[in-house]
Amino acid sequence: MQHHANQSYQDDEILSADPLQLVRLLYRGALNEIARARACLATRDIVGRSQAITRAVRILAELALSLNHSQGGTISRSLVELYDYIQRLLVDANCRQADGPLEEAENLMSTLQDAWQRCEPLPQWRPGEQEETAYTPISCAG
Repeated sequence: MQHHANQSYQDDEILSADPLQLVRLLYRGALNEIARARACLATRDIVGRSQAITRAVRILAELALSLNHSQGGTISRSLVELYDYIQRLLVDANCRQADGPLEEAENLMSTLQDAWQRCEPLPQWRPGEQEETAYTPISCAG
């Protein structure tokens, strides 16, 4: 019953999230999976480690696919390269059964997550307001 309630909460959180919140949720999910992989590695749970790493790799792939390269320019290209590097770290950690690459992946993802936490969402458009046609970037105050 508790699992069903947690899943329902997560589903509601995802369905009601704006794009910035979705990115934050993906980062949280990736970090949770990396932490789970590290815990499984420590207890020699091979299946659990592999499953957690696979989920983290899939989340990173989703983050990479969600980038808008026409508006993101250099930043989006750099993020794709960084996501690819983190995915390779995760695969390496799984193959070698090593914690070092997992730790590095976790540190990189934590740094990126901190940056996304500082971003402010764009104001929501309301019916009756003048719709802007120009692109307005998300503000990342730091």
